[in-house]
Amino acid sequence: MAVAVPFEEKTEDQKAITEMVRQFVDEQILPVAERYDHEDEFPEPIVEQMKELGLFGVTIPEEYSGMGLDLTTYAMIVEELSRGWISISGVINTHFIGSYLLLKYGTDEQKQKYLPRMATGEIRAAFSLSEPELGSDVQAIKTSARKLDDGTYEINGQKMWVTNGLRSALVFVLVKTDPEAEPRHKGFTCFIAEKEPGVAETPGLTVPPKIRKMGYKGVESTELVFDGYRCPAENVLGGEEAGLNKGFAQMMDALEVGRVNVAARGVGVAQRALELALRYSQERKAFGKPIAQHQAITFKLADMATQTEAARLLTLRAARLKDAGLRSDMEAGMAKLFASEAARFCAEECLRIHGGYGYSKEYEIERLYRDAPLLLIGEGTSEIQKMVIGRKLLERHRI
Repeated sequence: MAVAVPFEEKTEDQKAITEMVRQFVDEQILPVAERYDHEDEFPEPIVEQMKELGLFGVTIPEEYSGMGLDLTTYAMIVEELSRGWISISGVINTHFIGSYLLLKYGTDEQKQKYLPRMATGEIRAAFSLSEPELGSDVQAIKTSARKLDDGTYEINGQKMWVTNGLRSALVFVLVKTDPEAEPRHKGFTCFIAEKEPGVAETPGLTVPPKIRKMGYKGVESTELVFDGYRCPAENVLGGEEAGLNKGFAQMMDALEVGRVNVAARGVGVAQRALELALRYSQERKAFGKPIAQHQAITFKLADMATQTEAARLLTLRAARLKDAGLRSDMEAGMAKLFASEAARFCAEECLRIHGGYGYSKEYEIERLYRDAPLLLIGEGTSEIQKMVIGRKLLERHRI
């Protein structure tokens, strides 16, 4: 008789790496996350340790000095990191998307040039779509690039909400190269823009002071102002011949794996909120017994645990489909939608369970409560996810 394998079963490698990351989170991130968050300070020592652990090269093949692991394992790692502090996962998220774009669409020269140094964390990548007036309408991009007589491209325009915008050495930036294209998305190109990490002024590129945010602190979110920035033709993602005006499809593909990543972050936040709620509700007493024994609190814990587990399973399913080379656009959207909403729900329920203390900066839940809303907005709002899911659903079930 065949024995059913649990859906969330991990391979030996996955068990080893997630246990290693969980220990790293418990020992090195959780004890200091509050301080870095309150001071909005970049966690340099933690990032240095992440380099040593090889976390910047998780999905980069071994031939480029990476670990060569799959998206599913990466999602498990992101869940563990986000359980500690969502900003830590933010440090590697855009970097991961950059390496994905290079691996799938880059020329051999581009891969050789960047991936070995990206795998070690020596250089880090950012990813730039949004603009000040853009929102979810990616096709409304105004930032443009025009080819000059010397064969280089001049980029002009303003980008917004660039995670790692200051400290990155590479920015994968989507710009308009054919203003006459119909439909509009056929006129966009992805450039690999090089810059000096940590420096606000590069010739043709300015990084204004970081945007101040409600949560998601420590990791910087910035604008990028391109004003006569010169980019060589060889830095068109995939090469000028193959990559020009192909950027929209490339970026949308990257967003699909990005949504799995955001879903994993949601699972991590939900999991941590559940852990805090379970601990506090068994320690805090009211009316002569731990509040966990009051039915109102028991029901909250049950709902939180159910949503967390459902979010985890949706995320793993989307990742495994992508790893298998199967279509996963709808599944990634479902995972991102459900997991981000679960993170918000669990953070709020945990805060309610803590009562007045949950509103105090002395307790960790206050940070989770501020961080969770980011996931409802980043890489496509919940409303956009519903549009994507509905559209894909109708495509697959056309009568």
